[in-house]
Amino acid sequence: MCDTGEQVRALIVDDEPVARRVLREELELMPGVEVAGEAENGADALQAISNLHPDVMFLDLQMPGLDGFSVIRSLSGGPMPVVIVVTAYDQYAIQAFDAGAIDYLLKPVSAERLEVALERARRITGNPRRVAEHIAQLQEISPHQTALPRKIVGRAGEEYFLLTPEEVLAFQAEGAVVWIITTKRRYEATLTLRALQARLHGLPFLRIHRNALINITHVRKMAALSSSRWLLTMHNQQEFIVSKRQAGAVRHLLS
Repeated sequence: MCDTGEQVRALIVDDEPVARRVLREELELMPGVEVAGEAENGADALQAISNLHPDVMFLDLQMPGLDGFSVIRSLSGGPMPVVIVVTAYDQYAIQAFDAGAIDYLLKPVSAERLEVALERARRITGNPRRVAEHIAQLQEISPHQTALPRKIVGRAGEEYFLLTPEEVLAFQAEGAVVWIITTKRRYEATLTLRALQARLHGLPFLRIHRNALINITHVRKMAALSSSRWLLTMHNQQEFIVSKRQAGAVRHLLS
């Protein structure tokens, strides 16, 4: 990835050859921009992201087969590009992305708006965490105004991954670090337990201790240690002790 002032690698995704050519020509006139590749459909776009690791993706929403929304929702981890939406109409998409996207561009794209969009994208291209959070926010947008699953950003090494709440067994704090525990591995969270609890409000997560937030659908066994102490065993055999303060909430699970 690149910092402001360095070369930005761009991927153009549009099913219209003329639209791709026009956008390429505009980008090639701008200093510090390299067009790394093009894709004419969503499937090719995902392959290009995997192969080329672009910093920025100019993504058309209306494409046959795998459309732009589906491309965004297919991003799950590893190097991910900043998304700049390109659309000819779709007023709902404009309103939604105005709230969540780095930028959107209306066709035909003017050089001035393109320059502004690139400048906004440059501000986060060197920060994988912010890019992942940007993608997670976009994935909650639906063209049909239906609720979509919230995503949790987790870090493993130098890479960031987008996790669905369903695959998370628990969140556990160790000092200043909050771990996301899944069946296969654990990730470092980018949010505090308090922030995660707020983000997952309405979903089957329960704060059982000041250091633990669990997904109750992954609880395999509950055992009473005393009248006010419970031991929970998760599907991965990890155990959590419930605090006295939360014992009532856990007893409620048995009712």
